[in-house]
Amino acid sequence: MDILGKSVLMSLSVLIGTPAYSGADVSESGPYYRLTIVFNNIPYASRLKTAWGFSCLIEGFQHTILFDTGSDGDILLSNMKGLGINPGSISIVVLSHIHADHCGGLERFLQQNPEVTVYLPESFPASFMKGVQEYGAHVKRVNKPAQLFAQVHSTGEMGDWIKEQSLVLETPKGLVIITGCAHPGVVQIVQKVKTLHKKNIYMVVGGFHLGGMSTELIREIVQELKGLGVEKVAPSHCTGGEAMGLFKKGWGKNFVEGGCGAVISLNH
Repeated sequence: MDILGKSVLMSLSVLIGTPAYSGADVSESGPYYRLTIVFNNIPYASRLKTAWGFSCLIEGFQHTILFDTGSDGDILLSNMKGLGINPGSISIVVLSHIHADHCGGLERFLQQNPEVTVYLPESFPASFMKGVQEYGAHVKRVNKPAQLFAQVHSTGEMGDWIKEQSLVLETPKGLVIITGCAHPGVVQIVQKVKTLHKKNIYMVVGGFHLGGMSTELIREIVQELKGLGVEKVAPSHCTGGEAMGLFKKGWGKNFVEGGCGAVISLNH
């Protein structure tokens, strides 16, 4: 069954070389929080396949989370295998928005593991939700800012034409924001998170949707994010080559590589 349907098609510290595993370490000092980029058009680990889209595994919290599923389920599962990730270890899927490069891999994933809860924006069509439920997965719709479970929050739906949610993680270093494409604006997302949570922003990870924007505007966005106190950035996917270069220049050693296969520690 094609759970995407016409609505999607129309709307169309990094640990180098260290593979992920199912389940995060728990030591005497507490859990080991980390992100693994399992799907991206930006390369990082040469053994993995790249394609347009984004997906990120989140470990160390109450549940293991898959944020977005990329555009191709076969590539998603292939990269998971290459990274040593067991799809069955994932209990939560969060979809940022309806575009196929972020939810195109969901169906193949559900064929491997239907025992998940899928959090999706309330604006998703009923046909999409029904398709997910027919695999046996649970669906929870998100409209307003909400705590999904301990230390993990949604911004709620943001934006006008394209509705999108971002994920907010509470970590020992501060808040980590994960964006799909940041269609509502990466600055606006960070501003909303600071208003909601009133804590420092340790890192922003994901697509920033700045491809094709003017150099002047990108520089303004860099300065605005710095003014908001964003300590580290890991832009990728739809950020755009020029913007990636300006973010790397702006953050220096606090620029984090976020291509396909990158593993990002959130503890140090």
